[in-house]
Amino acid sequence: MNNGSILVVDDDREMRVSLAHLLEKAGYSVTTADNGEQALSAMSRADFDAVLSDVRMPTMDGLEFQRRAAELSTVPVVLFSAHGDIPMAVEAIQNGAYNFLEKPFDPRRMITLLGNAVRLKRLQDSTSRMQERLSSLTDLEQILIGDSPGITAIRRLILDFADTNASVMVTGATGTGKELVARALHDLGRGPGAPFVAVNCATIPPERFEEAVFGSAEKPSGLMQKADGGTLFLDELTSMPPETQSKFLRAIETRMFEPIGTTTPVEVDVRIVSAVAQDPLLVVEDGTLRRDLMFRLNTLVIDLPSLAARGEDIALVFRHYLHRLSAIYEIPVPELSNPDYSSLLSHDWPGNVRELQSVAERFVLASKRGQASVRSAILGVAEADPTSQTLRGSVAVFERQIISQAILAQDGRMDDVADLLGIGRRTLNEKIVKLGIDKSEILSAN
Repeated sequence: MNNGSILVVDDDREMRVSLAHLLEKAGYSVTTADNGEQALSAMSRADFDAVLSDVRMPTMDGLEFQRRAAELSTVPVVLFSAHGDIPMAVEAIQNGAYNFLEKPFDPRRMITLLGNAVRLKRLQDSTSRMQERLSSLTDLEQILIGDSPGITAIRRLILDFADTNASVMVTGATGTGKELVARALHDLGRGPGAPFVAVNCATIPPERFEEAVFGSAEKPSGLMQKADGGTLFLDELTSMPPETQSKFLRAIETRMFEPIGTTTPVEVDVRIVSAVAQDPLLVVEDGTLRRDLMFRLNTLVIDLPSLAARGEDIALVFRHYLHRLSAIYEIPVPELSNPDYSSLLSHDWPGNVRELQSVAERFVLASKRGQASVRSAILGVAEADPTSQTLRGSVAVFERQIISQAILAQDGRMDDVADLLGIGRRTLNEKIVKLGIDKSEILSAN
């Protein structure tokens, strides 16, 4: 077991040996130095997770050592002294020391303190690696950030598929980035100068769908003509009315169609990229999507993983959005604490990357008030003052959080929200009114 590497600095040999023995029993690897110069030399040769140093040492005392150590490394330094007093402790902290212990100190407190220092150092190192990774991303990696096997494989597929004219079907849950993939295929293939027309099929009334796609005598420029020479991206493909699907299939097979009310064929060169949130075979079986159209559009398939399945990518993507949003709001990039990282990795992210982006924005805005935590940003509530919470108030906060999450998870379908919460619709409505929950505000923020 190796919990980290500690550098112990003390001119008292007996104290050095005693501390080294105690820390090794606690699972740390230990290096010792009997003065500040020797310790600085050790720090120039090796990386340590924390430093434990006496203050009262000849030639170079612990305060001076701490100042010079800060020039070499961000490693947390814990100082201790048998002659410590409040002014000395204040000076040490002001100079950047992680903490100060006064001898005799409780060994358990020292172990706990060093454990926290080690976690801080590793968190700093992780953040630094993330920042280096973000700064070195290629254009495609900036669109699809991550090092997980799934996302790495998808980037390879995009590069492989981009130069073809074959139709591509992108599958994946809501918020996984299907339009980003479509844009990447377009930009790397036909080029950003060619038209890219994106449409959510669910937003077009069924009775106007055919006119919207093919145009008409009165409005000749439909989606197909607008995308001529480029890419037409059809999101929520399963919302295309059945009566339009056969004509659309013929149009993409012949590259020709007739606008409504005309007899003059229009020829187009359009690449079709479509997106579905469900398994395409299931929507074919239930009659929502024509089988022949599905097979015409899924010549190539890219299946996007959920954000929760991407593991450590979550923190990397979150940091990416923190940098982008901090620049937009013109504030320093907020730091993430250990609890923040825990909240990121423990949340199941039902809204995927789209939800994560909204959480990042709430976190950045809350940091302007000095009240930011990832947990509160996920729940969509401001940090509460624990000293002012009554039991009734705490219950109300909890209920508001749970109901808000359920509304978001069910995309505002209130019958489904009530079922998810295990309460009646009337009870749900009463709680929404009582708690002042605004459904539209919750959904628009995500």
